[in-house]
Amino acid sequence: MSDALWRRAAPLALVFATLLTPPATEAAPPSGPKHQAKHRAKARPSAQAAAAAYGQRADVVAFAEVQAEGLGLSPDALAQLLAQARKVPAVQKLIMPPPVGTAKDWSAYRARFVEPRRLQAGLAFWQAHEAALTRAEEQFGVPAEIIAGIIGVETFYGQIMGGFRVLDALATLSFDFPPGRKDRSEFFRSELIEFLRLTKREGLDPLAVKGSYAGAIGYGQFMPGSWNRHAVDFDADGRIDLIASPADAIGSVANFLAQHGWQRGMPTHYSVQLPVDTTARAALLAPDITPSFSAAQLAERGAQLSEAGQEHAGLLAVVELQNGSAAPSYLAGTQNFYTLTRYNWSAYYAMGVIELGRSLATLRRAQ
Repeated sequence: MSDALWRRAAPLALVFATLLTPPATEAAPPSGPKHQAKHRAKARPSAQAAAAAYGQRADVVAFAEVQAEGLGLSPDALAQLLAQARKVPAVQKLIMPPPVGTAKDWSAYRARFVEPRRLQAGLAFWQAHEAALTRAEEQFGVPAEIIAGIIGVETFYGQIMGGFRVLDALATLSFDFPPGRKDRSEFFRSELIEFLRLTKREGLDPLAVKGSYAGAIGYGQFMPGSWNRHAVDFDADGRIDLIASPADAIGSVANFLAQHGWQRGMPTHYSVQLPVDTTARAALLAPDITPSFSAAQLAERGAQLSEAGQEHAGLLAVVELQNGSAAPSYLAGTQNFYTLTRYNWSAYYAMGVIELGRSLATLRRAQ
């Protein structure tokens, strides 16, 4: 994300939808034709007609009446703005989880991000923005490789920031959230308000801003609410721009992680071997990504930590990464590993960021 708040609420299966989509070097689906005037929309029972209906529907009108004052708009003005949003069927499709039975495969997930083109782009991004990455690490305690890893996983270093109009995506998920999964329309309605507040404050055209199918924006794919709460003016130009300012994106990613509990100097994880006993394994895996066991407690339950892990003072989470039909991989995640999952609620995502960042750091040292 990032899509941080949405992803935090989304099931883990959503992460694996990326393995079913085109490679990241391909552009996101186009946002489609521009909305036509209201009288023309009525004449054509098409996507334009559905868009115009947003300004007439009772739920949208009621939404505008309740929210307009907080945005400094009249209810009519807000309704007219929302009438220019389009319902996008592709957004409804993409927000759904992958088909039942989709295998989770860490090795395939890793290969999607730790690959030559993304590594080359990452090295170029790091070189171009080394000063900002170094300053962010010093100020927030988040290693440059972690920041670079997130931006690389999220947007291929700004090459793919999303092709959907954010207003369309958020309106679709606010007022036409698809059936077949837990209804998150209230979350997206709150993000729609955050987006309108953001565009007004930053002087952006709400009809022009583009992002992901879930409404995430910019280099780090921040949801509007995360932008409003955690983004910083890291290039000190008097405004926050996560779309055109890599420095602002770098500082904002670091600030987000720091605000969510990143601990300076703490590793993200250690290697661990689980006990053979299936009952003991199940008990260790039950808390999932939440750090719940001390090193001593893991040892008592038959888990074998690396030497460094045995010296860890805080709590650890025993994390399983499935590898398709092959044996799973296991790790002991620290508070910093858990913090990475606040950006995206997925151990696979966190390890993808870690592995990409680590690979970039290794290549830089070899140069």
